[in-house]
Amino acid sequence: MRQQILESATFLRKQFLRQPEIGLVLGSGLGPLAEELQDAVYIPYGMIPHFKQSTAPDHAGQLVCGQLAGKTVLCMQGRLHGYEGHTPAEIAYPVYVLKELGVRALLLTNASGGINTDFAVGDLMLIEDHINMTGQSPLTGINDDALGTRFPDMTFAYCPELRKTALQVAEQSGVKLQRGVYCGVNGPQFETPAEIRAFRTLGADAVGMSTVFEVIAAAHCGLPLAAVAMITNMAAGVLMKPLSGAEVNEIAEQKGKAFRQFMTAWISSIAF
Repeated sequence: MRQQILESATFLRKQFLRQPEIGLVLGSGLGPLAEELQDAVYIPYGMIPHFKQSTAPDHAGQLVCGQLAGKTVLCMQGRLHGYEGHTPAEIAYPVYVLKELGVRALLLTNASGGINTDFAVGDLMLIEDHINMTGQSPLTGINDDALGTRFPDMTFAYCPELRKTALQVAEQSGVKLQRGVYCGVNGPQFETPAEIRAFRTLGADAVGMSTVFEVIAAAHCGLPLAAVAMITNMAAGVLMKPLSGAEVNEIAEQKGKAFRQFMTAWISSIAF
């Protein structure tokens, strides 16, 4: 995989005007933040050697590199998911490319279902840890020692310094930033009420169909990472109402301005 990563990175370096500093992955309904980048360069995934196409609804499927809050940000406007048929390694692949390009911090976002009954739709949750319920890992198979160790430590997969900065920004700007544990599942079906009760018992505060493979890859290659989930619906059985993907994107759009303001302030406050 190392050779493929180098080929992807070589192609992308020729497209960029500046060296990217921060990587940003935008989840369902959160893509409009990429439109706020200045002097932006847009590169569809299909143009990039060895990248897979994103087919999820409301995922533009392109890299956007530009200026935001005084930083050069390389943004994935839409990510890959297992339910699209992509393997864990394919989903994680862009993380290694971002590291090869010199990105020094990676911020993930996603749309999640709220399990914690103290949460409300529209809340932002700083992910402090995760539970991987997919039964899979992007590191399965022969390890490439050039990328990372065979058995990466996950204790600090969510970088304490980046999390601290996020909490400080939230306090200073008056943003209610919840904290909790994210449960990653395969999807694409929403979870059953019984599954949500089980996840709550395990200690999960929110659930979604992404993120965990990217976090594992970042820990593997030593790329500092933090993540924020937007609670776009309460999970199955919490409110005893049907769930829909349209609702997820609708809430993300309604709460998008506050999300973009918080993310911009967070990016501005990250120091290297």
